[in-house]
Amino acid sequence: MPSRAFYLAVLSLSGFVTSFGAHIVATNLPAYAETVGAGAFMIGLLIAVYDFAELFAKPAAGFIADRRGMKLMLLVGLAVFFLGSLLFLVISPRLLLVVRFVQGLGAAALSTVSISLVARYFAQSRGRAFGIYNAIKGAGYVIAPATGGFLAHRFGFAMIFVVSAGIAAVTFALSLILPADQRGALDDDDDDDISFGDALRIFTNPDLLPIYSVIVVNMFLVGILFGFLPVYLHDMGYTTTESGTIVSIATAAYLLVQPVAGWMADRYETRFTVLMGLCLAAVGIILTTFASGWLLIVIVIAAGIGVGTVWTNSDALVGGAAAANRLGATIGAAQSFKEFGDMVGPLVVGLLTQMFGIRTGFITCGTVALVLLIPLARSQALRPRPKSPVDPG
Repeated sequence: MPSRAFYLAVLSLSGFVTSFGAHIVATNLPAYAETVGAGAFMIGLLIAVYDFAELFAKPAAGFIADRRGMKLMLLVGLAVFFLGSLLFLVISPRLLLVVRFVQGLGAAALSTVSISLVARYFAQSRGRAFGIYNAIKGAGYVIAPATGGFLAHRFGFAMIFVVSAGIAAVTFALSLILPADQRGALDDDDDDDISFGDALRIFTNPDLLPIYSVIVVNMFLVGILFGFLPVYLHDMGYTTTESGTIVSIATAAYLLVQPVAGWMADRYETRFTVLMGLCLAAVGIILTTFASGWLLIVIVIAAGIGVGTVWTNSDALVGGAAAANRLGATIGAAQSFKEFGDMVGPLVVGLLTQMFGIRTGFITCGTVALVLLIPLARSQALRPRPKSPVDPG
């Protein structure tokens, strides 16, 4: 029988499929746009449509997974992503918007279910498991830009989709080895299937709203750090190489801290690590526009550590707070809030920056995050209910 480490590796690879698939295309869209004559607005649409598909499909994927089985939904998500990637090879390149939407639908399913299964399989060491999962998934954000640039330059833009489909196919084959859903291993009330109304009420569950708030606030800070830090660096006169290096350093800090943050969450109260992470990220964002040189690098490393800590441990909080027969729907809802923050956060920062300058945008958003720490620190909802371990075998 495969080990639990194998299960975690397969689920982490599923997460990698979504991040790699999203960014290997997004970072190479300027070359595509030049080829087909598309403008900047179309590039924006091609980036946003992937998130748009995930925003609405993730809750639906979680709901269906709770009713029909996690493993089945994971395989369906991988199959849709695989077919969506290959679709680019048989339709007009101008219909890339359709391809991205289909890819987003598949990514929504496999992302939601892979996170749900990590929460289910690793109830006793959830933080450490999520740290490893998110580190491997996050590697897709780092590897994809350079890999996509090489493939597009050497073999053409279509090769990006061939490689994405290949990774999805390998993950699909490995996922077949995962254990089937075992209904009897869950809570006694698991026989009562979750209804559509129950799934909708998860979005407004008062026990979960503080966790959703943590997720949205963290995604606002992520949007600033990775989306608008280059804007600040450009205004400061940094070259594109220098700017890219600093952003890469922040990304590395964000990735490398996640296994450590998960390990800490298993040994200390998860609420503590989440609040400390948010505080570190918010203070880092505020201080960024007052620094340059080595001090700036230290600050962005601290901010990267902060958002990475919250990213991993908020997933663990959701997994710990979810009812067993609503695990998929709850994580789907949480992922939808994550996509919401990812979409709206940069828009808010961009608007503030356009109206009042980038320093005002950074300070305002960082200060709002710090203020929100007060009610979040008092909330009992950030203390997850204990869960009994579930043996995936």
